[in-house]
Order: sequence, then C-alpha cells, then structure tokens
Amino acid sequence: MGYKEQFNFWLENEYFDQATKDELLAIRNDEKEVEDRFYKELEFGTGGLRGVIGAGTNRMNIYTVRKATQGLANYIKKQGGEEKGIAIAYDSRNMSPEFADEAALCACANGIKAYVFESLRPTPELSFALRELGCISGIVITASHNPPEYNGYKCYWEDGAQVTAPKDKEIIEEVKAVTDYNDVLTMDKAEAIEKGLYITIGKEIDDKYIEELKKLALHADVVKEMADDIKIVYTPFNGTGNLPVRRVLAELGFKNVYVVPEQEMPDPKFTTLAYPNPEDPKAFELALKLAKEVDADIILATDPDADRLGIYAKDVKSGEYMAFSGNMSGMIIAEYEVSQRAATGKMPENPALVTTIVTTNMAKAICAAYELKCIEVLTGFKYIGEQIKLFEQTGSNNYVFGLEESYGCLVGTHARDKDAPVAVMALCEAAAFYKKQGLTLWDQMINLYEKYGYYKESQLAITMKGLDGAAQIAALMDNLRANPPKELADWKVTAFRDYSTGVVKDIATGAESGTGLPTSNVLYFDLTDDAWCCARPSGTEPKIKFYMGVKGTSLADSQDKVEKLTEALKKYLNL
Repeated sequence: MGYKEQFNFWLENEYFDQATKDELLAIRNDEKEVEDRFYKELEFGTGGLRGVIGAGTNRMNIYTVRKATQGLANYIKKQGGEEKGIAIAYDSRNMSPEFADEAALCACANGIKAYVFESLRPTPELSFALRELGCISGIVITASHNPPEYNGYKCYWEDGAQVTAPKDKEIIEEVKAVTDYNDVLTMDKAEAIEKGLYITIGKEIDDKYIEELKKLALHADVVKEMADDIKIVYTPFNGTGNLPVRRVLAELGFKNVYVVPEQEMPDPKFTTLAYPNPEDPKAFELALKLAKEVDADIILATDPDADRLGIYAKDVKSGEYMAFSGNMSGMIIAEYEVSQRAATGKMPENPALVTTIVTTNMAKAICAAYELKCIEVLTGFKYIGEQIKLFEQTGSNNYVFGLEESYGCLVGTHARDKDAPVAVMALCEAAAFYKKQGLTLWDQMINLYEKYGYYKESQLAITMKGLDGAAQIAALMDNLRANPPKELADWKVTAFRDYSTGVVKDIATGAESGTGLPTSNVLYFDLTDDAWCCARPSGTEPKIKFYMGVKGTSLADSQDKVEKLTEALKKYLNL
C-alpha cells in the first residue's frame, strides 16, 4: 500500500478517532507532509520507536504505540511470560502519560500484567524496577534528549537492559507481523485495574532504588566532612531527574544544591531549552548564570529521562566554568571509582570496565594502569548491560564501571542502563574527595591528561531527513565502505573494521580477522598515533554520525589535531 493509500485508509477506517482524522484533513493538500507521514511505518528498531508526535504511520501516536505493544505482547506470550508482567515508566514529554497507558492497556488486554509508575520516573529506575518486580519486560516512554516535538518507546528485557540479540530481531519480527491495526487489542482501564492486570507502582520502588544508589558511595565520611564546602548547581532540564537527584544528594549529606528554577518542574514544551541535551552548550545558559551568582564548584544537568549527565566545573585559576564532554566526565568518574576501590580493598576479583568503540581511548589507559580488563562493545548502552548479564552467567569478570561517549555511564549493577542519578552521586562524591585535597574537578581532569595523555574526541553529525535522506545516508556509507581512505591528513589508516561483515583488515599486511562483535552498519578506521575515526548512521534520528579521536601533548595540541582530523574527513567525504 502506497503512502496515499495509507493516508486514505486512516481517513476512512472507523478504528481511527475523529481527532486523528481532523489532523490529517488539515494537511491533505501538503503532498510532502502526507508523504513523510505515510511513506513508511515508524520503524521499530533494536531499541524501540522514536519519532515526531502526530497522526500517521511514520509518527508517534496512540496507534503506533499500541501496534508496537501488540507485537511485544505476542512475543511475551510465546515466551510464557504473561504472569511475570511488564513494568512501564514515562517522562515529562507531551503524550508520555497517554502513551504509557495505551501500552499498558494493550498488554493487559493480552493478559499481561502491567506495573505502571504513578508519575514520571527516570529511565534507569525502570531498569531497576523491572528486575525488582521480576518482570519479563519493560517499556519507557521517552525521546531522551530530542526536541519537544518528539517522543519515543524503549523496550527492555528481564535482565534490565534494552533488548539485545537475538531477542531484539525476534521482537521486531513480531511487531512487523502486526499488519492490521484492527488486530491490536486494548481494554478499559477501570476493568484492567479491577482484574488486577493494571498495577500502579511508585514510592516503594523509589525508596529501594535510592537505597541501592547510596550503597555505592565509597567515601560517605568525606562527603559529610566536605558537605558545607561544596556548592552544586543542578538542572533537570524540566524532566524526571529533579526528585531522585536532589533526594540522593540530600541523603548523602550535600547541603548546598541550587536548582535552576526555570528548569525545575516538568515542562513538555521545554520552554527555556530549544534542545534539552546536555551535549548542547546553549542548554547550560541559565545554569551558568546561577552558578556565577552562587559561586558554584560544579554544574550538573540531566536530560529529560535522566539517563545522561552533563557537567561544567570551575577552574579557580581563570575563574571560568569549563565544559566537560561525556568522555571527560566519564573518565573523572572512572578514575575515581577504580582508584578508590583499589585503595580501599573494594576492587573485586577479575574486574572489568566496559566501554564502546566510539568512546575515548583513555579508558584503555586507565584499565592498563589499574589492571582491569577493558571490554569494547558496539555503540548503545544495551551492549554494556548485556556484558553485566554475561559476567553473572559465566563468572568470567566482575563489573566495575561502564560508559559511553554520549554522556552516559553506570556505577553498580542495580540498573542495566546508563544512570544519571548514580553518575551525579559519584561525581559529587569525587568533587568532595578531590576538594579535600585542594583540587577542583578541572584540576583533576588536567591530572588525568598529564598521567595518561591528552586524549580529545569530536563528532560530526549530518542530518538527512525523509526518504531521500535515508537513501543519501545509505549511499554515503556504501561509498565509504567501497572506497575506504588510506590516510587522513597526517594519519595513516592502519586497520579498517567493517562491522557489517565482522571483518577487520590490517592495511600493512592485508591480514583479516574478526571484530568479535555483532554485525552492525558501522565502519571504523584505526589510525597512527592512537587516533581513530568511525562512521555510523544514527539509530534514532535521520543522521549519519562521524566520531574522531586523537592523542596530543597538551590541550592546545589535542584540539589542533582533532580539528585537523575532522577537516581531513570532511574533505575526503566532499562535505
């Protein structure tokens, strides 16, 4: 069925409500808009759904949410997991509570218990909750850091991580098999509650989650000793982090926590944030203003579903607040956790740090210094969560820390997804620990550079929307795969990894080996002097992303090198 036929089907079928039809009637003369809304189904990828809210097959709406849940429910029933049930959480975005209920009531209509949070909660708490409740699956309604017009649907399995192979592909096939919206089940909420299928959860899970975070403190005594001396500015970006972050900091003993008032309460419009993303310097404008007023030591920002953390720290020498990338803040936490576990005898046997292929190479240097196994996985925190499960199943290693470059990390194994509240806790504890030694977090970052090398990373993202954009992204990847560079500026390519074929080719010898990772549409180039670059289409946005990393001898040198590498890549790609 073509996009025009799909459009007419939605207009004419009684299954779709009048509000949906009115929205479609309003755009019926806009051919490009009709095409964009109906040229494909909103793809249920390995992480779930994400898209612009609106009517149409290629949009987030109650019908696409129900359809995805019907496919998930069919899979759960084949696994015999109805009695275990699913846990459902949602964030502060438009339609998040409605989508959460639609997912829950579809599950209930399929005989599957749904444990639904009473109000918005962080994504990592959902990961914790589904394991605490013994659920077979979980759903989070969130579009993470995307602009206000987006929403999304993330799917988790019983280990607490987002679904990985082979279950991800199997669930996708079940969702694809639901071809008729009229086959999707739902039921009345009051009836679902009466039958014990719709169960509201809240405070009891919150309390257990916070207790698990507090158990991970390494120097609670130092926090109490330095609590009066640390000033923290925090913004939850109008999302889910406000209550859990403030609660865990208060219960650990931090006294001077200043919350950005304009971004404290839930706001689906993100009125003061064009892009509620801790990677965007513009998002910190109000937090920086407040930090200067109160003379804060650190500035913290969690994204709307509170799985990612962005920070600034004061450099007392210049008086300026210095921005930390996700790699930098991850390394601060990693060094603190690893060094203090080693110093206090809390390092487990066979310790391991898990990172992704596009995360800083400083992680490898830290692992070498403290004799941890460094395990690299594909981009996506679900692969880090999967490693925790494998450690538990095999006894091969003990998880110490995991991180990815996109501002996400996890201390502890209470959750199996990146966790901003626990990252806040660990970072603030580190700030107190280093301040007792007369160091700021910026001082400590410089210490790490001096110890391990001045690693610097950058990213280039190119947006290509719509049907034409998808084809352009595919062509770009195909061309890069068929014609890989031999050198980029001063760096020679030493190895070429094609994760779609699982082959690594040594450029000097021509020898081939395996990547050891699942297949994925990712290309990676190892370069001389510990530099690298990587290309991958985004799994959640109409973008192709290029990642670059270098190692310099100073801040200025590493910055010059990463800029030079970026320009060389753009030139090679004719951008």
